[in-house]
Amino acid sequence: MLKNDQLESWDRDNFFHPSTHLAEFARGDTPQRVLTGGQGCHIEDRDGNRLLDGFAGLYCVNVGYGRQEIAEAIADQARELAYYHAYVGHGTEASITLSKMILDRAPAHMSKVYFGLGGSDANETNVKLIWYYNNILGRPEKKKIISRWRGYHGSGLMTGSLTGLELFHKKFDLPLAQVLHTTAPDFFRRDNLPMSEAQFTAHCVAELEALIEREGADTIAAFIGEPVLGTGGIVPPPAGYWPAIQAVLDRHDILLVADEVVTGFGRLGTMFGSDHYGIKPDLITIAKGLTSAYAPLSGSIVSERMWQVLEQGTDENGPIGHGWTYSAHPIGAAAGVANLKLINELNLVGNADSVGTFLRDSMVQALGNHAHVGDIRGEGMLCALEFVSDRDSRTFFEASDKIGPQVAAALLAEGVIGRAMPQGDILGFAPPFCLTRKEADEIVGKTEKAVKAVLG
Repeated sequence: MLKNDQLESWDRDNFFHPSTHLAEFARGDTPQRVLTGGQGCHIEDRDGNRLLDGFAGLYCVNVGYGRQEIAEAIADQARELAYYHAYVGHGTEASITLSKMILDRAPAHMSKVYFGLGGSDANETNVKLIWYYNNILGRPEKKKIISRWRGYHGSGLMTGSLTGLELFHKKFDLPLAQVLHTTAPDFFRRDNLPMSEAQFTAHCVAELEALIEREGADTIAAFIGEPVLGTGGIVPPPAGYWPAIQAVLDRHDILLVADEVVTGFGRLGTMFGSDHYGIKPDLITIAKGLTSAYAPLSGSIVSERMWQVLEQGTDENGPIGHGWTYSAHPIGAAAGVANLKLINELNLVGNADSVGTFLRDSMVQALGNHAHVGDIRGEGMLCALEFVSDRDSRTFFEASDKIGPQVAAALLAEGVIGRAMPQGDILGFAPPFCLTRKEADEIVGKTEKAVKAVLG
């Protein structure tokens, strides 16, 4: 393709890319890709490469690329009313309609939706609401938030602290003091290999109980967790984990935040991960799947019991002092309405369940006995492979070997995008919900080829 512009040089000279090795990119040591289009599960770049996106952007383009229904809804809203704020009771048809659509799909005890732009700001909102809630109830000391190691909850100051991944803490003076971390529910990475899944669940619960005992339940406000660990390795919880954790939190009057930025709106083959695992949260964080990333939008879904206290707080103190300029942005809301309609019309939640199961089962059949594939796991339209130096002893490779990135690069050379996950040699998949069985076969076949190219 003939190019007569300077996009590549402008990119390296001007663009600060997130989650990027800045020096390598500026020097030209890191590849760059300028994207120009997408359709279904594929994207295209300006060099003419067509790639099967096995990660739906960042677990977010759930309905697939090129959906004209959403593009037209965005354009229509922009022509009619591109922006107005949501302060002091202002709304638009799109924001009001989307609120109802979300609550129609959410667990029955949820009451209201506050809108933001991304998952990070939604979790910042959640923390503020939790602190406000306890202040209104006369419990100013009940403010600490428990998260899990390997959890991901954002990249802000508080949300980066909640995230339990070293990369998001190192040299940022995080985590902040009000954040505590407990054991990740990652059975594959358990310290005691002979431990059964039931024993590991009991261990996670005991570790949480011990943390609460050390800190004092009267100082702990909330526990936050993803129904399935996402960026920490795409890790479904061990059997019985969520009911046991919920029981501990209820006993100590600790709120539960279900971070459903990844799992919300169908990725597990159910509308919400909370339904999937029988979780009854006080707050639900939503973002990515809300608009399938066609426009930025996030939300905090507030339970009825929290909402009653928030109302009490404004009766006592006046209007709540929290808001973003772009809360309930009309264009994002219009995208959300069109997106949720499309998910229903095309039965994409059902497809995520059936094709996601096929993808995972096919991956197990192809690579389950490979000497260096220690674990293949997933739920719904989520799948991950974890690589090990030795299966029997579950010995991991040295981090400096970068096995996960090597396999991801070999897969990309085959025309398929998988994600090398942080803190482990893990290759993750989270395709669009519209993935076909033929495309799933392609992902599996090319993954098998990439694994064998790197690991034999």
